[in-house]
Amino acid sequence: MDGHICGPGCTHGVTKENEGEIKEEFHTARRSFLRDAMVMGGSAMSIGALGVSMSPAAFAQSAQPGGGMTRHFYIPAHANTVLWGYFSKSAKPVVEVDSGDYVTIETLTHHANDDAERMVKGDAGAESVFYWDKQKKNVNRRGAGPMDAKVGAGGGEGVHVCTGPVFIKGAEPGDILEVRIIDVVPRPSGNPAYKGKSFGSNAAANWGFHYGDTLTEPKKREVITIYEVDATGERNWARALYNYRWTPQTDPFGIVHPTIDYPGVPVDHKTITKNENVLRNIRIPVRPHFGTMGVAPAEAEFVTSIPPNYTGGNIDNWRIGKGATLYYPVAVKGAMFSVGDPHASQGDSELCGTAIECSLTGTFQLILHKKNSLPGTPLADLQYPLLETQDEWLLHGFSYANYLAELGPKAQSEIYSKSSVDKALRDAYHKMRHFLMTTQGLSEDEAISLMSIAVDFGITQVVDGNWGVHAVVKKSIFPARGT
Repeated sequence: MDGHICGPGCTHGVTKENEGEIKEEFHTARRSFLRDAMVMGGSAMSIGALGVSMSPAAFAQSAQPGGGMTRHFYIPAHANTVLWGYFSKSAKPVVEVDSGDYVTIETLTHHANDDAERMVKGDAGAESVFYWDKQKKNVNRRGAGPMDAKVGAGGGEGVHVCTGPVFIKGAEPGDILEVRIIDVVPRPSGNPAYKGKSFGSNAAANWGFHYGDTLTEPKKREVITIYEVDATGERNWARALYNYRWTPQTDPFGIVHPTIDYPGVPVDHKTITKNENVLRNIRIPVRPHFGTMGVAPAEAEFVTSIPPNYTGGNIDNWRIGKGATLYYPVAVKGAMFSVGDPHASQGDSELCGTAIECSLTGTFQLILHKKNSLPGTPLADLQYPLLETQDEWLLHGFSYANYLAELGPKAQSEIYSKSSVDKALRDAYHKMRHFLMTTQGLSEDEAISLMSIAVDFGITQVVDGNWGVHAVVKKSIFPARGT
């Protein structure tokens, strides 16, 4: 799709029924993007904030924007614009962009069918992605597993609905892709009965850290809690509506799912008992972010979306939201950027298995830094996902820095039995040491001392197979260059 720019007149993934809706969403997202770009300004939008302690000029030398004016693409969520549950280096790109271009991307939560009335009905994009009857489902493969898996095609070995991939022209292994998150907004419910509202689901599931370690019977239970979010942005908190225990669900193909073992299974609400007035009078702060975002790994053809890795993926850090910037090492031609697993809110650890899984739309700027221009810049030798916020840098340690390479041919299944917080902390230590020594010019002894007294290490998540620990350092502790 080289040269194709999705816009108000685009019919890519658009039907007559949803054409007007897509046009309005495009205009809304573009207005928001233009407003934020004007407020934030060019250099302040990126690691230019590193100029407090690093040379902005040296950093800028590595950026390779495309020729001419930047362009703005719009990618609606649709059955033909998503990969469900996996990254793939050879998937057909949804669009090809130049370095510096902006892309507004719709993302859908894979938990929308926990309450289809609120999160699927009336939403043409969601209805396209989640369509499933006795004859077919629009997105058949869900996960990186075998197509003849008993629970469904793809085996649920990967669960997130990832919009993309986006091909970045000129990107090659060894380069760095900078992803600036310009804006993030909730996706309004398409059901007229819930105008102005968004909804999300939290599943206390069988993969949660808590599972089996409970006080009340049954000890092993899966509980869904549905939350309401204000789609207008006027209210910055979410509230719980009701919860229910998962009961065995029979999908349209006749397969029974006694547990949450396959993504997108429609929940028949006639089989569940709703508990109303849960978490009464409790306001949950809304901090929209993307749990899964990154580029395609090189090590396998289909890579599950669940464990995070050196190319990003399912990091599940609530700080990956509006105003943040991510830097990813490129592993394959075109980088193949995808984003999904949208969250309205999440705490560090994502303890019960999920966040408030809520569909979002994000606007991103994609900037390529070529390998031969990296020496002498803060991105030289970057081999892990680096997160920058307005005030902090964050490094993500995993139980295995590159589990696909370290664990061999069965890595995608064996990772779940080999993870530990200890290993993730060790990796976070290694990465922060590297960051301080290479970007700040510290000796190893200086870096170790600083890590102990001024770096915070936190548990990112303990539910994604490859467990995560993040290391956080404040920008303000470093002097400006030359002082």
